[in-house]
Amino acid sequence: MVAALRAGGEPSRLRILTLLAEGDLTVKDLTGILGQSQPRISRHLKLLTEAGLVDRFPEGAWVYYRLADRGAVGALVGGLIAALDRADPTTSRDLERLAAVKRAHAERTAAYFAAHAGDWERLRSLHVEEARVEEAIRSILGNAPFAALLDVGTGTGRLLTLLADRYDRAVGIDASHDMLTAARSELDRAGLTRARVQQGDVHALGQPRDAFDVVTIHQVLHYLDDPGSAIREAARALRPGGRLLVVDFAPHALEFLRESHAHRRLGFAHADLARLMEQAGLELVEIRDLPPSPDRACGGDGALTVTLWLARDPRILVASDTHSKVTT
Repeated sequence: MVAALRAGGEPSRLRILTLLAEGDLTVKDLTGILGQSQPRISRHLKLLTEAGLVDRFPEGAWVYYRLADRGAVGALVGGLIAALDRADPTTSRDLERLAAVKRAHAERTAAYFAAHAGDWERLRSLHVEEARVEEAIRSILGNAPFAALLDVGTGTGRLLTLLADRYDRAVGIDASHDMLTAARSELDRAGLTRARVQQGDVHALGQPRDAFDVVTIHQVLHYLDDPGSAIREAARALRPGGRLLVVDFAPHALEFLRESHAHRRLGFAHADLARLMEQAGLELVEIRDLPPSPDRACGGDGALTVTLWLARDPRILVASDTHSKVTT
C-alpha cells in the first residue's frame, strides 16, 4: 500500500491515472495528451505498473495500459480518482485532450469499417436480422444481473454494450487489433468504463479459472479448426453454476463463405455442438434456432439460420461458516 501511494503521489502519474480511468490508452496517446516525452511517459507507466496501480497489455506492436481493478490497490485507485476535482484546470484540459484523441480513434475506426462495408452487408443479408439475434441473446440469458462477463471473439464489442445493464464488469477478447480498436471506440461512445477489451487467443484466453458468471462466443467458432478447444477454454473460465452462450450458424451449403471469408466450418448441428459442450464438462440447458425472414431467404437453401446454445457449469459452490468448496 505504501508503494502504491508513493507511485500515485506524483502530479504526472496522478494525471495518468485519471486518464486511464476513462479507458485504455497507449504511450503515444498519453504523450500527446500530457505533452511529455515518450521516455518520460514510459518511466511513469513502469513505476505505476510495478506498484500494481496499472496493468500492461501488449497487443501486437502496441501496448495498452489500464487501471488495475483488483483488491485493495484497485479500491485505492478508485478512491483517488473519485476524490479528484474534474473542474481543476489541469484535469479539465487533460480530459479535453483525451476527448480529441478518442475522436481521432473513432474516425480511424469509421474509415476501416467503410472500407469493408460491402462484405459485411452481404454477409448480414444472408441471415436473420441482427436485432432479432440480439433480442434472443438477452432473452436466453434472462433478466437477472450477474457479476462478470467474458466475451470471446468480441469483435466490435457489441455484446459488451448490449449486456451492459446486466453485468458489474466485463472483458472482451479478440485476436484482431483492428477489431479491438473498433471495440474501444464502441465502449467510449457508450461511456462504458466497467468493460475492457484486450488481445488474446480463443484457445488460450489468459483469464483466471472460475472467474466469470457468463461467457459468450458469438459468431466465432465457424472460423476455427478446433472449436472444441475454444469451448473447453471458455468452460475453464466459468465459475460454478456459470453459463456459456454460443451463437453461430446452423449447417448450410454456402461454400463461398469458406473460400472468400475464411469460414472453416459451414455451421454446426445441434448435436455436434452439444457434444462439445458436454465434453467440456458443461450441461446443455437450451437450444434456439432463428431462421431468416422470407425477405432474406436468398432463394431457399441459400439462407442461414442462426442458432443459440446455452450450457451451464454443473458445479455448485457450497458455503459454510468456515470455508467454501466446489462440488458437483
